Amino acid sequence: MQSFLQAFFPDIVEKMNNAQQDEYCIFDSQVLTTFVSSLYLAGMFACLVAGHITRKIGRRNSMLIGASLFFVGAVLNCTAVNIFMLIIGRILLGFAVGFTNQSAPVYLAEIAPARWRGAFTSIFHFFLNVGMFMADLVNYRANTIPVWGWRLSLGVGIVPATIILLGAAFIPDSPNSLVLRGKVDEARASLRRIRGPSADVDVELKDITQAAEEDHRYESGAFRRIVRREYRPHLVMAIAIPVFFELTGMIVVTIFTPLLFYTVGFTSQKAILGSIITDVVSLVSIAVAAMAVDRVGRRFLFMVGGGILLVCLVGMAWIFGARLGTDGGKTMPRSYAVAVVALVCLFTAGFGVSWGPLKWIIPSEIYPLEVRSAGQGMSEAISLALTFAQTQSFLKMLCSFKYGAFAYNAGWVVLMTAFIAFFLPETKGVPIESLREVWARHWYWKRFVKPPPPPAPAKQVDGPV
Repeated sequence: MQSFLQAFFPDIVEKMNNAQQDEYCIFDSQVLTTFVSSLYLAGMFACLVAGHITRKIGRRNSMLIGASLFFVGAVLNCTAVNIFMLIIGRILLGFAVGFTNQSAPVYLAEIAPARWRGAFTSIFHFFLNVGMFMADLVNYRANTIPVWGWRLSLGVGIVPATIILLGAAFIPDSPNSLVLRGKVDEARASLRRIRGPSADVDVELKDITQAAEEDHRYESGAFRRIVRREYRPHLVMAIAIPVFFELTGMIVVTIFTPLLFYTVGFTSQKAILGSIITDVVSLVSIAVAAMAVDRVGRRFLFMVGGGILLVCLVGMAWIFGARLGTDGGKTMPRSYAVAVVALVCLFTAGFGVSWGPLKWIIPSEIYPLEVRSAGQGMSEAISLALTFAQTQSFLKMLCSFKYGAFAYNAGWVVLMTAFIAFFLPETKGVPIESLREVWARHWYWKRFVKPPPPPAPAKQVDGPV
């Protein structure tokens, strides 16, 4: 936005007005990338402590902490008079992201019925994209307001922060979290509230209680426990899923879509409009994934999405290389600029039906209760650390690698799709407390995870009953 750049990044405005400027390098600014990426660095540190805090105080209270940080961060950003206030506000928003991203997906997975768990958890990603869509709509209007339009863009974050604060105050904590903290009666009441007053919750509560008893049998902390041999597949997935998620290239495409469209020749306002279009595509594709994930399974969506991402990344690398050249000095023909928009939209759709929602679904459901907070916290911390690294480096990489930046991500897509095909078992429709059996049957992970012991036979009662 011109008003924002003029207020805090006048050097970028000067480069935008320079006819001789390399198009790949217009937004290559260390201060700008620090402003963008500071949120993700703070989020990474928050995730490392949020897992422990969430375990001690509950999923709902963790969301309340995140909402409070969202509110303060949005106020600071809205009222900023220098870059220091902007970055402090972004850091507070990053801590908020760390707490909410750690607790909300786990909460959804724990309260969802097994047959709908994928759809429930994908709702988190869907509404994340609803927020991005609404933010782009605000930006599109605020971009037409001179001088102070950027304050409207950053200040509107106060609204969702308030909604989270009020909403989290009126929901019950998850039964799993309550049992883990020894509040069995409250867990039963929470289950009845979630499943309905007439539902028989005793069987589900018994499964949750057994999982909690298993957790209490261990003396070491969850982070030390998850590195043990019997949790090897969970540890690998806690690392691999967020790493591959970041290396799809979608994060940088999402964050920098307006800058990408500006690079290929769109005006600032049309670049924001292009971002709105991709938001709509993302919402539609995530809705499709939510309806399909519990029918066709997780692995099928991963395979389909991987193929779409690969085609789009190769196509973008070819168009940028052929039409902008290696020095960024050429002008992108209009028809090819439209093709870039089409490829970005298709890329967004492929991501929206696969890695987008599945990145939240898989980590939230695969961990045993005793390492769930640690696994989710580790997964999100790695994701945010890589997002920080990519937001710090993407504009520099685009300036240095040119179109090769897209080919780089294409290579990773090939690797991650093969990894999913060989090492991720299908978890569709399996109760969250019974996933140990799935790992124990997998061709590779069965060497680490042993099947659970059979239930003890019921004792026979002598005499009349």
